[in-house]
Amino acid sequence: MIIEDNMVTARQISTFLGNDGYETKVYLDGESALADFTSYSPDLVLLDYFLPGMNAPEVCISMRKISDTPMIVLSGNTQTSDKIRMLELGADDYIEKPFDPDELKARIHAVLRRYHPEMNFGSPDDAIGDYVEYPGLFISQTSYTVKLDGEPLALPPKELELLYCLAASPNRVFTREQLLDYVWGYDYMGDPRTVDVHIKRLREKIKDHETWSLSTVWGVGYKFEVKA
Repeated sequence: MIIEDNMVTARQISTFLGNDGYETKVYLDGESALADFTSYSPDLVLLDYFLPGMNAPEVCISMRKISDTPMIVLSGNTQTSDKIRMLELGADDYIEKPFDPDELKARIHAVLRRYHPEMNFGSPDDAIGDYVEYPGLFISQTSYTVKLDGEPLALPPKELELLYCLAASPNRVFTREQLLDYVWGYDYMGDPRTVDVHIKRLREKIKDHETWSLSTVWGVGYKFEVKA
């Protein structure tokens, strides 16, 4: 369910998700979406923050009274207080506009995976799945296990989640902020440099392989580089 009053934006989201195999339905206001909510029974709601008539907090409250359907808020509003309010009202995630379509897809996958762990979202390139595997390296986010050269490697949960996030999207560059969002979540209020600390610890435990490495992209962030 896409609740977005800008038809151009709504169609772009619908087309992008449709190409990825999702069935979507667009609503231009909160009232019509609520009227159809029970009968349509969506797996996930994408809710624009600024809507005519009933606003996003009101829509969220009304939906949460009758369902725990996953909800992601999309908004050009960057006020931290509004993000916190929507999350406290029951939204599962909050993405600022303009957003990257691939990031939206990854966040949809992440939210749906929490509610429906049985869903299969395809390849490791989507940063989703039970495990990723490279020569000499195996990472399972489901069982929280890592094997290096066939031997178990004990990693703290956040180090494992960070490694998995990077390795599941090979050669994709993540900023520190993206990694904080994906691994620590929006409620994390600490120093963004915590990502650097965790990367340093991972490098101490996992040395670069001839076919892959944890690489720094100076001035941007990090990536799990897979060499041809």
